[in-house]
Amino acid sequence: MNFNFPLLRTVRIVLFPLSLLYFIIIWIRNRLYDKGVLHSAVFNLPLICVGNLAVGGTGKSPMVEYLVRLLKNEFRVATLSRGYKRKTKGYALANEYSTALEIGDEPMQFHSKFPYVPVAVGEQRLVAIPQLLHDHPDTQAIILDDAFQHRAIKAGLNILLTDYNNLFTRDWFLPAGDLRDQRNSYQRAQIIVVTKCKPSLTEEERRAIAAEINPLDHQQLFFTTMQYGDPYHIINKNTFHITDEVEVLLVTGIANPLPLKKWLHDTAHTYYQLAYNDHHIFTIDDLNDIKKRFTAIQASQKIILTTEKDAVRLVKFEQELKDLPLYVVPIEPAFLFNDAGRFNNLIQDFIRNFNQSS
Repeated sequence: MNFNFPLLRTVRIVLFPLSLLYFIIIWIRNRLYDKGVLHSAVFNLPLICVGNLAVGGTGKSPMVEYLVRLLKNEFRVATLSRGYKRKTKGYALANEYSTALEIGDEPMQFHSKFPYVPVAVGEQRLVAIPQLLHDHPDTQAIILDDAFQHRAIKAGLNILLTDYNNLFTRDWFLPAGDLRDQRNSYQRAQIIVVTKCKPSLTEEERRAIAAEINPLDHQQLFFTTMQYGDPYHIINKNTFHITDEVEVLLVTGIANPLPLKKWLHDTAHTYYQLAYNDHHIFTIDDLNDIKKRFTAIQASQKIILTTEKDAVRLVKFEQELKDLPLYVVPIEPAFLFNDAGRFNNLIQDFIRNFNQSS
């Protein structure tokens, strides 16, 4: 570790000029929007944006799913994502034949879990929203996934996520850091959620983070932790309870597996990891490597574990996976300090009040 820290500082110093250039570009772009030179389109229906200021995993997908579960029984809600790293272009609406390659990991995950909720993708949200409303004219609200930094559309409610372990207040611009937008862009959000907190976060720590973020009068601040459920088999959906007697081969292709690794450290006997790049497209050779690594584990109780995001890219090997103990761990945010009710009311009231006033 002592070797890596100076190396990391050296890399960041080398990349600093590029970060400065990136900052200038972002600053100019934001000023053009702030001064009205560039315009943000407004739609006459509730748009809820879930986003962040940094690249990497801050828990956007679990938050989108949380919102869908919260709203789907009362409102006709839809989701719209960019469809990152899909092999197609333009607008697309998920259907029974869709794959992760066609619509992207996260939208495929949403569609698999909520098949009756319209799930759409489109790089240009300004174009995609009218197409989505044409396909589903009864839509009452749209959840925009990862759209906070895309100002071509003005959402009525912005939910900004920031990782407890990498708060935007302590970060720097790409490529030396993870920020893809200015820190003061947080002021555009109505709700700020500090995600991936430790479950034991104290009131004192909460106050310290609140003072650091310094939310404005119109902003509400929340804290969540990741809650992991019992894994289910990728094909037959049977559940498995991990105990301290189980050894786990963790297979991930996500931006930030650290919280999941921490959970396995506290839950399983031990774990091994095969880590791939974020949004990795699994091949049959990868699957054979996974099988080989799993076979080498000398334990009577052992499973392979992956994330829901990775599962949508592995399920194409259905025949090969039927008899393989490959399980998927469900994740959802859990609000700390008994704040779930306050958060839920803010979301539901936004849609109700919007519909009543329109």
